[in-house]
Amino acid sequence: MFGLGTVINVVAILVGSTVGVLLGHRLPERTRVTVTDALGLVTLVIGGLNVMALQDADFVASVGDGVTLLVVLGALLIGGITGSLLRIEHRLEQVGAWLQRRFAAGGASESRARFVEGFVDSSLIFCIGPLAVLGALSDGLGQGIDELTLKSALDGFASVAFAASLGWGVAASALSVGVWQGTLTALAVVLGSVMSAALVASLTATGGVLLLGVGLRLLNIRAVPVGDMLPALVVAPLLTAAVAALV
Repeated sequence: MFGLGTVINVVAILVGSTVGVLLGHRLPERTRVTVTDALGLVTLVIGGLNVMALQDADFVASVGDGVTLLVVLGALLIGGITGSLLRIEHRLEQVGAWLQRRFAAGGASESRARFVEGFVDSSLIFCIGPLAVLGALSDGLGQGIDELTLKSALDGFASVAFAASLGWGVAASALSVGVWQGTLTALAVVLGSVMSAALVASLTATGGVLLLGVGLRLLNIRAVPVGDMLPALVVAPLLTAAVAALV
């Protein structure tokens, strides 16, 4: 069932937000850190499994033995340079700040401003990230909902913490998640009918590397700018097709 991962994600945010509003500030910081570390380790495992797509038979046959890693490396370099020059993460933060100022202006009440803050901040956190993109694409391509299941767990616990201080605006961000990830899944369903197995494998392997970066961030080992590397997901299939045409 295409879209099931997004449905689970939306439900997790709604449940987490409800728990957060009811619990308030009672959730210990130590508990949040422990859960985040566990999810970070699982993210590394899933990323490693996706990276194994470098050995996919169709991918190897398409670009040549030993070239698959170079294709992924090239996609990450080109995508990372493009994303950093475009300042993707920074621009998204600017959009969020603009929305906050926009809605908070005009004599809005304190409760409304707090609701909008929770909605905007949570929408950005839950929608803008490699797990949202990778998970939705994997779901649409028929590769399973592992990434979105992991993201649902992350978003669910994050919703508890956010809603404890920002209220029901966090729950409203579930609408943003549903629309954004649902759109990506639908696009992947359409693209999946025209993408070869080699192109899908290149996308999977590149996404696996990005997931490793997410895991490092969750574990507070290094703040890898994964958001700026998202263009690599577009570059990888294109680069694979270009190399395959030359082989």
